[in-house]
Amino acid sequence: MNGVDTRLRDLRRMRFFATALLVLMLVIFVATSFGEQQWPWLAYPRAFAEAGMIGACADWFAVVALFRHPLGIPIPHTAIVPNSKERIGVAIGRFTANNFLSPKVLAERMREVDISGWIARWLQNKDNARNAAQRIGAVVQQVLRSMPREDVNMFLTRIARYGIRAVPVSPLASRVLSLLWAQGEMQTLVEHAITYASTALARNRDAIRQKVSQRSSRLIPKWIDAILADKIVAGLTQVLNEMREPDHPWRSELSAAVEKLIADLATDPKMLARGEELKSRMLENPVVSRQIDSVWVSIEEQVGPLTTSDQLFEALEQLFASIAERLAQDEQIRTGINRWLRVAILRTVAPRRAEIAAFIRKVVENWDTQTLITRIELQVGRDLQYIRINGTLVGGLVGLLIFIVTQWI
Repeated sequence: MNGVDTRLRDLRRMRFFATALLVLMLVIFVATSFGEQQWPWLAYPRAFAEAGMIGACADWFAVVALFRHPLGIPIPHTAIVPNSKERIGVAIGRFTANNFLSPKVLAERMREVDISGWIARWLQNKDNARNAAQRIGAVVQQVLRSMPREDVNMFLTRIARYGIRAVPVSPLASRVLSLLWAQGEMQTLVEHAITYASTALARNRDAIRQKVSQRSSRLIPKWIDAILADKIVAGLTQVLNEMREPDHPWRSELSAAVEKLIADLATDPKMLARGEELKSRMLENPVVSRQIDSVWVSIEEQVGPLTTSDQLFEALEQLFASIAERLAQDEQIRTGINRWLRVAILRTVAPRRAEIAAFIRKVVENWDTQTLITRIELQVGRDLQYIRINGTLVGGLVGLLIFIVTQWI
């Protein structure tokens, strides 16, 4: 608004100056006309003032005729802008589309603009990051509050079930098992199982003795049952301890069995069919369905507080600060983002040049005539007043030159 006020003030000042110059020419002409008989040399400034008035009036007419009828008289070929509003809209739209939105021009200009660098510098300002976080956070909170919870949960549940159905279980299990086996997680799990079994045997030695005694013959003495139970526990413990050795045969057997299972899960048709069958049964199980539903309810309960707290704003502000720091430090990321943005803008804007031109034309056509005149006059009216000033001075000089030539001839 301040820029509009400044341009309007400059336009009025230049218009006053041009009009004042015309009035000055009139005053000089009148004054020299009365004194010409007494001082013949006044004919020269009189000729200058006379020609200056003519030039000023002609240029005033030309400038005013652009925007309105001079003195309100509907002279033909005046009020050019109001009468050509439609053509102006078409010309502005075509000029913008051809000279600013063509693929070649856009590509050249976009290569000169470091968009990601500008974003990084803008976000590094804490006030900008905070304002962006507050605005985006407010929109997110409004969206979260306005979403129909039941419909959203139903939609997410359908998406989850569709995703589960769309993913083959057996190949997925093969990849997961292969990853766990390669990382050594399963070997570690087996080691823990051996340790747990060994500890369980030692801890339940009395229970094992009791079970052996209960199942042995009544004719066998109890102390023999105890010795037999201790032998069983000792043997199992020894086997478990031997299985801890890296070169134990069971490890090779286990490795071969796991590798065969991984291959079968990925390629065996029976395994594939069995996996899909198990998946279908799982999805049809009411307990599994309730678990899937409960997942989205839990997510909703976790997201709910974000709609009423400042945690979302703080998280977004920290996110923007991290993005700004990463963009500022990593030139490769900036280059990739700039390339992606250039392609996105070219594919979005350039093919729609005609639509943008039509939009500009409609906007100009829908402007009120006085609004159109005011906007154009504010942009070029100040320079047009210089035409009036130059017309006054140049007209006066040309008139004086003609007068001098005629006097000498």
